[in-house]
Amino acid sequence: MTLKISRILHAGYVFECDGTLIAFDPIFENPFSRNCHAFPDVRFDHARIRGMKPDAVFISHFHDDHCSMESLDLLDRATPVYLYCLFDELFAMIRQLGFTNVQALAVDAPVRVGAFEVIPRKALDSDVDSMFHIRAAGLNVLNVVDSWMDPETLEQLKAYAPWDMVLWPFQTMREIDVIAPSRAGAPDPRAASVLPEEWPEQLRALAPRYVVPSSCQFVQEPWSWYNHALFPITYRQFADEVSGWLPGAAVVRLNPSVSFELTPHALTPAAPLPWVLPVGEQDVDYDYRPDIAPPPTSEIASHFAALGDQQTAQVLDYCRTGLAEKYADMELPADSYFATPCIWQLSLYDHAGTVHQFRYRIHGDAIAATGDGEAPTWHTEIPMAKLYAGLALGESLTSMYMRISGAPADADIVDDPLIRCLFNDAFGAYQAAQLRRLGRA
Repeated sequence: MTLKISRILHAGYVFECDGTLIAFDPIFENPFSRNCHAFPDVRFDHARIRGMKPDAVFISHFHDDHCSMESLDLLDRATPVYLYCLFDELFAMIRQLGFTNVQALAVDAPVRVGAFEVIPRKALDSDVDSMFHIRAAGLNVLNVVDSWMDPETLEQLKAYAPWDMVLWPFQTMREIDVIAPSRAGAPDPRAASVLPEEWPEQLRALAPRYVVPSSCQFVQEPWSWYNHALFPITYRQFADEVSGWLPGAAVVRLNPSVSFELTPHALTPAAPLPWVLPVGEQDVDYDYRPDIAPPPTSEIASHFAALGDQQTAQVLDYCRTGLAEKYADMELPADSYFATPCIWQLSLYDHAGTVHQFRYRIHGDAIAATGDGEAPTWHTEIPMAKLYAGLALGESLTSMYMRISGAPADADIVDDPLIRCLFNDAFGAYQAAQLRRLGRA
């Protein structure tokens, strides 16, 4: 028997062996997560996907680039769905979509599907992520997804070395740096592109025959400065450094649709996935520019369509009342910057560049609008269209073009009041918005 491994998108894969077909984190959308455009570019033949009948789907965690209702909507509802998630709400959502066999995954508890044994493994952030140990045709493949390796799990996985293949999340992402670019300081391209220091030891411990750089890069709108600011590590750098750590291993790039057949002795090209359609050049790499200057938020906002009157009213009403109510309901971390009195300014920019400013006095869990002339010490800017998308459409922080300034070096950026109000205790907002669009809410 041989094991066929095909790439869908991001951390999505199809595995086939001896007549059994299973999919991992299947995303059949471009863009995915509302505004993450596949890089390299692809299209999907949804009609052919609807005709596919996988024997099972495995989902590693609840993030919207791994668990999408609009992608699952293309699959036969009898397909067993195995999900690692600590929140019952997501299981209910998938059942609401019509799936009749939705089961929870547990760490180290094997699931057998035809020719496959799939064993969820503990990731470093076990409240969110899981990894997959896949066994078939006498082979061991480790799908790390886009999680970080837990030290205890690494000790556990050493027993299976040498691994036949490891799907490794090769890319680091500078999310905080693009949200608060003024705090990032002078760019140091060498520091940004250094691979995590724990990777060499981890990969040497696993001793894989083949390493696939996984969890793909993505781009956003053609005009977006994010397209040169998020991903400092290139495919070429990853291949060069991993080859230096593991001279006996081969680093294999697996673009969307590309397939290989793996045996104990070789890795050979196989027929690509017929329903993933590559568009243009595929062996592209991210054009990271550490010295890029971010444009003003007013300019970014001009690229988005104007909100309607009701949408505008929803956003402004939230800033006048809803935000403060949400903030007061949450418990602030004791070491937060906002534990001491300060003035926070929130600036919303509409499509014409007009700014709507709101100023709040914050002390711990207490927040109140203020009109006095005291200068703010923490500034948050956002296009009004993106705040609406966060409130009504479940858009994630990655593509909201939020900009924070004034935060001291020792402050945690994610303590920003708008970030906390939008994303704390907001589990499943993206999937819930998808269900509404699909008429399943």
